[in-house]
This record gives sequence, structure tokens and C-alpha cells, in this order.
Amino acid sequence: MNIIELLLRELESEAQTTRKFLALVPFDKAEWAPHEKSMKMMPLSTHIAELPSWISLGLTTDELDFATAPYEPIVVNNNEELLAIFEKSYEGAKAELTKAKEEELIKRWVLRNGEQILSDMDKYGIIRIAFSQTTHHRAQLGVYFRLLGIPVPSSYGPTADDQSF
Repeated sequence: MNIIELLLRELESEAQTTRKFLALVPFDKAEWAPHEKSMKMMPLSTHIAELPSWISLGLTTDELDFATAPYEPIVVNNNEELLAIFEKSYEGAKAELTKAKEEELIKRWVLRNGEQILSDMDKYGIIRIAFSQTTHHRAQLGVYFRLLGIPVPSSYGPTADDQSF
């Protein structure tokens, strides 16, 4: 099995888990955060929904420069819109991964803010970051759910609320 096939399998697996979490985001708590240093519920949720697009970005560009392409937060009003953003992001990532050639994964990819280099890696590295960031932020969302009394879905194993794998 090649690396692209493995990444596609991981993308699908992570998508199944992410859908469960995004479907539960409480829109009446959009501005809620557990701490003043924490992201608010809605920016965290939309960030999770957009993260697969970083796979597409990594495969179709050589860099992202925040100085010339500042982040524009997406506004959504309900779970259906949130899931639609995720599905668009997921489908784009899947399409680009399907077209990718393994030798492209070692090409350089840079994250910058103008002259400041934030990260200098290969295209495989930005794909891994997209997966890791999804896991990281989805876990944060799980903590938000727990604190708000929302049952936490299973991800890599059962939770106190969901015994499925």
C-alpha cells in the first residue's frame, strides 16, 4: 500500500468521527468558551470543519502567506451549514489526494506571515498537520461538550457517553 492510499483511509476515518462532533455543536452556545484564553465554540467548530482544506492547500500550493491571504472566518447559522462546510472541505481534500503522486509529497511547503517563516516543511508535513490539528481541536470540542453536559461521541474508542468504537 502506498502513502496516498494510507492518507485517503485516514482522511475517511477522521471524517466519520468529525461529522459526529460537528453534528452536536450547540449553536445557542456559539460565543461560549470554557476559559478566557480558549477559542469560542463557533470559531473552534468552523476551524475544525475547514481543516481538511489544508490538505488541498498543501497539495496545490507551495506556501500560505497570512500577510497576503489573511484568514477570513466562515459564518454558519446551524449544524447543516457547518456540516456542509466540512463536506466541501473533505471532498476537496479527497479529490486532491486521489490525484496526487507520492513523489509530490516531499516537495517544500512553507507557512509564513510576510517575511516571517512560521513553518518550513514538505507537503506530507502539512497534510499531517491538518490531521493532527483536526484531532487536537476535536478533542477541545469534546471538552466543551463535557462541560456543557452534551454527550461526547466516541472517537478512537468509547467515551463515558458513547461506548461504541
